[in-house]
Amino acid sequence: MKAAEIKELTKEELIENLGDTQASLNKLKINHKIAELENPIEVRAVRRTIARIKTELRSRELQANK
Repeated sequence: MKAAEIKELTKEELIENLGDTQASLNKLKINHKIAELENPIEVRAVRRTIARIKTELRSRELQANK
């Protein structure tokens, strides 16, 4: 998910998306421990998506406090 797409989402959608993405990351990690993933770079992409979502949530929180 691109940063531009994330900025268009509402706060509720971001929180829901964050939970889904974190669950997806956990599944990927478990599958990677059990057997090799077809594309291990996918783990990195999901981690970065989580970071983008958290960054957007934090920036909105800081803007609300001003």
